Amino acid sequence: MIKEQKYSQSLKLMGNIFTITVVAVDEKTANAHIELAIAEIRRIEKLLTTYSDDSQTNLINANAGIQPVKVDEEVFNLIERSIGISKITQGAFDISYGSIDKSLWNFDKSMTKLPDSETALKMVHLIDYRNIILDKENTTVFLKEKGMRIGFGGIGKGYAAEMAKQILLKQNVKSGIINASGDLCVWGQQPDNKKWTIGVADPVSPNKPFSYMEISNSAVATSGNYEKYVTINGKKYSHTIDPKTGLPISGIKSVTIIAPNAEFADAMATPIAVMGIKAGLFLIDQIPNLHCIIIDDNNNIYTSKNIRLK
Repeated sequence: MIKEQKYSQSLKLMGNIFTITVVAVDEKTANAHIELAIAEIRRIEKLLTTYSDDSQTNLINANAGIQPVKVDEEVFNLIERSIGISKITQGAFDISYGSIDKSLWNFDKSMTKLPDSETALKMVHLIDYRNIILDKENTTVFLKEKGMRIGFGGIGKGYAAEMAKQILLKQNVKSGIINASGDLCVWGQQPDNKKWTIGVADPVSPNKPFSYMEISNSAVATSGNYEKYVTINGKKYSHTIDPKTGLPISGIKSVTIIAPNAEFADAMATPIAVMGIKAGLFLIDQIPNLHCIIIDDNNNIYTSKNIRLK
């Protein structure tokens, strides 16, 4: 009997490093499967990117305050699900954050001071998921206010990982991992029939896991202030912005979400950080099959119910 093995390939997609791992009988079969996953992620990137003028996302943004834009059903459904997540997180997740994306915050070395709270508040008035008007019958999307912009930075990676997994399942790939820079979905078992072991990043030294979890058929996503941040006057400011104030959150180093699918895991990681420890964990505990690990600035660990760390 031919023994199955793990085969992996890493490459840059959607501005992130994706590592695709499949279990297969030989390298040729594995590479053919990995290519299918890559093609699917590239297809989604084309649909959702804001870096290409003719993407559906940019057409929606260009017509903000002017007219509704007809989009593919897939894009429409993703926006509809995003609005659903905005509702359950009371606006802590909001794809209309695009209006402050580059203009207010630029997390690079040139940033030496915080924008004042008044300027930040002026800019965030355009962030409001309730002003994304959907017409299901005609699959159109209309941004009510001029200057509004949507972006899929908080959900796109997870969506792409989930869709790539579905493509592989259709090809009877019984086991694998799609890892989008730490946001990952896992299915099946390793060749030795053990569950996959996933490391939870330590915010102090992200390359070293502080803990491990054995998982299968689920997804993990982490939002941490070690990924992108600026230090101003000795204080670290995360790239996680509170959509209500336009200012970065503080107090939480990282949030790790475990969920049934990668899209939902990706989308929930940031808003839980925005909501804060108490409100965030309360929400997580209301949603079936959703789990969470939060590390605060003092390295205290908080977990939702029913979570087991190794």
